[in-house]
Amino acid sequence: MSAPATTTSTAELVPLADRLRYLQAFRVAVIAAVAAVTLAFPDALVVDRLAIVAATGGYVAVAALGQLVWRLSERAGVVLFGVLLMADGLYLGYATYGTGGFTSPIRYLILLHLITVALLASFRTGLKLALWHSLLLLVVHYAQEARILARTPDAVGLGTPFQQLLVFSGVFWFVALLTATFSAVNERELRRRRYDLEALARMATRLDSATEAREVADVLTGAVADTFDFPRAVLLAAPLDGDLTLAAHVGAQEGVAEAAPGPGSVVSEALTARATQFVSRLDPDADAWLAALLPRARNLIMLPLITGDIAAGVLVVEYAGSGGARIQRRVVSMVERFTSHGTLALRNAWLLEDAHRRAATDGLTGLANRRTFDGVLAQELDRAARGGEDVSLVLVDIDHFKRVNDEHGHQAGDDVLRRVASVFASSCRTYDTAARYGGEEMALILPRTSPEDAVMIAERVRAAIEALPDHPRVTASAGVATFPVGAIDGAALIAAADEALYASKANGRNRVTLAGDAPALAA
Repeated sequence: MSAPATTTSTAELVPLADRLRYLQAFRVAVIAAVAAVTLAFPDALVVDRLAIVAATGGYVAVAALGQLVWRLSERAGVVLFGVLLMADGLYLGYATYGTGGFTSPIRYLILLHLITVALLASFRTGLKLALWHSLLLLVVHYAQEARILARTPDAVGLGTPFQQLLVFSGVFWFVALLTATFSAVNERELRRRRYDLEALARMATRLDSATEAREVADVLTGAVADTFDFPRAVLLAAPLDGDLTLAAHVGAQEGVAEAAPGPGSVVSEALTARATQFVSRLDPDADAWLAALLPRARNLIMLPLITGDIAAGVLVVEYAGSGGARIQRRVVSMVERFTSHGTLALRNAWLLEDAHRRAATDGLTGLANRRTFDGVLAQELDRAARGGEDVSLVLVDIDHFKRVNDEHGHQAGDDVLRRVASVFASSCRTYDTAARYGGEEMALILPRTSPEDAVMIAERVRAAIEALPDHPRVTASAGVATFPVGAIDGAALIAAADEALYASKANGRNRVTLAGDAPALAA
């Protein structure tokens, strides 16, 4: 299994509207700082104060126009973001030059600009902006060398103007690279968390559409293995207090016979502790079953499936790494969240399957109930009519069942019904249906079964009931009918089998009679 690839851009990590808003606040601070320096240090100005005011007005107009375009068309947001950053660089470059060049306090705003952009946008954008500022500094320097722009005062102790340029460029490149490094670390962590949450949401969506416990188990195991790159994963689950079984796996050994965990098993420890356990390797004696599923397993995480007050299973995952390698707490925490969501879905699937089973079966015998019997019979007759096949029906009635209740009590009668039902269940093929038809009467629906074969099956059931060793011992009578040779529809088939059943009772009980046949066919 593999999770769909997810591309998470920086724009998805911080909403673009928020980043534009923060940068607008930064621009207001820049304009205020330029105004303060212009008023506080009039003698340091290289250009006329009106020129700085005009440049500031143009910068304000560009920023306002950008905000207006953003409100009118959010699709232009990314392009607008880049254009405004370039405008920031132009204004800061001009303001720095106009207020004294490398001696101006405004030059520190370039460093703040780099830090702000690297944190708000991305480390890549911060590096691109550093390159843009470097280019502007070079343009100003060579414009001064060509006497296109007036020279600014030299900074004391920093050598020639070009050396001053190199020093300042080195400083803000150092700041840009340092900020970009930390920004990249944070961005990578945000992307990991975003990817994990998106994978959790995808799994939750798939769990919502899964209706069977087996499907839920496959979704949970596959999602955990794919999202966190676990090479192998095994889900052991005990549905509704049943026995622990293999529910799903990824990369485990096929064809391993199931067995309960032995004494000292790490699976038992996880179920008892109801907390995540870390295991460096398996004990082949205590966990023979799990060791066979995961041969040579190392670095295992055991995550119990907690439902209410009990642990209903364990998700076992193997993470890559050398012996004793540690796994990030972030990963463990997210896997626990995946397991928690999957456990709830698995519990709901078990409850739904149990409700369906209870609605379709008889509470005392565990066989299909009358409603299920009617539905299956109609379905099989429709299929047989389309394919030209036989469907046989066997009705069985326990002989003298009222006497059993009168002489031994109704609890003994219930026990007899359960024992007879176990004979029916064990006599069924995978496509047969055993049902409690009513009272002490039971039925077998036998698709693709001829009258002769149906009689043989009914006789085998009758003999098995007679051979039941527990007291009180009972016998049973049976009637057999087959569609379409002995009946044209469901009602006629039931009536024919019922008539044959009464013929068995009339001829001495403890026998099988085929509808429409002579008593000679009876046992």
